[in-house]
Amino acid sequence: MAFLDAEKTDIRRFCGYPAYGGTPSGFQSWRFYQVYGLMEYRLGNLSPSEEQVVRNYLATLYTLEGAVPAAGANLDTDQAAVWSHNRNELADRLALLDAWRRRLCGFLGLPPGPDLARGGSPTIVV
Repeated sequence: MAFLDAEKTDIRRFCGYPAYGGTPSGFQSWRFYQVYGLMEYRLGNLSPSEEQVVRNYLATLYTLEGAVPAAGANLDTDQAAVWSHNRNELADRLALLDAWRRRLCGFLGLPPGPDLARGGSPTIVV
């Protein structure tokens, strides 16, 4: 079963790539970058078992992504009775989310996108 448009959008987003766009106009269109073409080819040509693996990644990523804003509920408490807040909770959750995002990129055989670039300014592989 092919991916829904919403699933493709989330896959692109989790892999760290900017919005795909709906029309072939403009010089910054996805069509000007080889890695975008590779991603679109892979998303359209995975086997059913590979699609299921990607859907499993999506399920995990949705859960991890949803936990990031929820961590904000603990930002006002450093320690309450014997409970002690993990001061690195937000950073830890973001690192875990990004690690799973990179795993999805690895499974798809794609370099992490600009949003996942390490150090310096983001780059797009051409």
